[in-house]
Amino acid sequence: MNTDKIQQLHRFLVPFMVLPLLLTLTTGTAFQFAVAANHAQDFYWLLELHRGKFGSVNLEFVYPILNALGLLTLLITGLIMWLVQPRYN
Repeated sequence: MNTDKIQQLHRFLVPFMVLPLLLTLTTGTAFQFAVAANHAQDFYWLLELHRGKFGSVNLEFVYPILNALGLLTLLITGLIMWLVQPRYN
């Protein structure tokens, strides 16, 4: 696979992954703060969002898998692009 195709895949995937990853990051962090403040029982709705349950839309079975596969793909393509970039000394 050449570098142009890797860049295209990376650029295509980024807009689809930004929102789910930000949502996972913010809800997980906010819930941990609630646990630390002994208010976890008031914020279980954050865990539902964190796991992929959005009201009547329940993606709990696929949301974590899609998040993980998307992030892994971004990490691999980003690492490949970083490793093959020209070196200037």
